[in-house]
Amino acid sequence: MRLVLASQSPARLAVLRSAGLDPAVVVSGVDEDAVAAALTDPEPAELVLALAKAKANAVVEMVSEPDAVIVACDSMLSIGGEMVGKPATAEVAKQRWARMAGGSGVLLTGHTVVRIDGGQRTKEASGTRSTTVHFANPTQAEIDAYVATGEPLHVAGAFTLDALGGWFVEGVEGDPSSVIGISLPLLRQLLAEVGVSVTEMWK
Repeated sequence: MRLVLASQSPARLAVLRSAGLDPAVVVSGVDEDAVAAALTDPEPAELVLALAKAKANAVVEMVSEPDAVIVACDSMLSIGGEMVGKPATAEVAKQRWARMAGGSGVLLTGHTVVRIDGGQRTKEASGTRSTTVHFANPTQAEIDAYVATGEPLHVAGAFTLDALGGWFVEGVEGDPSSVIGISLPLLRQLLAEVGVSVTEMWK
C-alpha cells in the first residue's frame, strides 16, 4: 500500500522520512482562500480541517495506485485569536513577528487520511492537533535578517521550528512534530482508524 503525502511542504516530507516512511508527493493545487471563503465564521480547528479535507479530496482524484493511503494537512497560527497562514510577503512577515516576539501563539494543524482499496475510496479519518509556541524576543536586525532569507514567507505563522526560525522559539507545549506541519502521534492514530499500522509502513 502506497503512502501519498498531499503536500508540497519539504518540512512535512522530512518529518515522515525521518520517522521511517517514504511517501510519494502529490500536490493538491487547492485554492485555500476559496475553501476558507466558503465557510461561515469557522472555528480555528474547523478551518484547518476543512483545508486538509479539501487537499485530500483533490489528491484522491489524482492517485493512480489501486491501493494507497493519502495524508493531507493544513497548518495555521492563532495569534491573539486571529488565524494566520503563510505571510507571502516580507512586509507581512515582519508585521507578524512584531506581534509574535516575546509572546505565544497556538499552532493548529488539521489532518485527513483517506484509504483507497482496489481503486475505491473505502475509509477516512480526520483530526486536529494544537500546540502552544513560545517565541523569543529577537532584535529588529535579527527579524530583518530572518525575513530576508525568504524562509518565513512560505510557512504558516512566518516561522519554522526545524530550520532558521528555531533560533527564535523559546519552547513548545505539546507535539513538536505538529508545529513542523504534521503530527506523528495523531497521524499514527488516524492511520489506525483506517486500518493501517504505521510500523508496517516503515521502510
